[in-house]
Amino acid sequence: MEIINQNSEQYQYAQKKVNNLKRFYSHLTVFIVVNIMIIFGTFNDRPFNSDNFWSFETFSTAIFWGIGLIAHAASVFGKDLIFNKSWEKRKIQEFMGNEKKINWE
Repeated sequence: MEIINQNSEQYQYAQKKVNNLKRFYSHLTVFIVVNIMIIFGTFNDRPFNSDNFWSFETFSTAIFWGIGLIAHAASVFGKDLIFNKSWEKRKIQEFMGNEKKINWE
């Protein structure tokens, strides 16, 4: 078993990522629970087939909070989706290759 150095930069980075993931999953759970309660509460007040149930007011909290949740997800997962480590390595190799062509040829 490998001994983990809790003072290392890599460990601090991993710990920060895990904390960000925990906060996002907590946010997602609260979002789901609260919006289900709001929609079921509205369902009990208004008939399912009525136009009042399918109004913007019924789903406005879920829509706007969902936009915030998407922004939170982008802040947690977004950097790794596009600009991950393999992308960085490819770009470094690409630029190093371009520099060699320019400087040495």
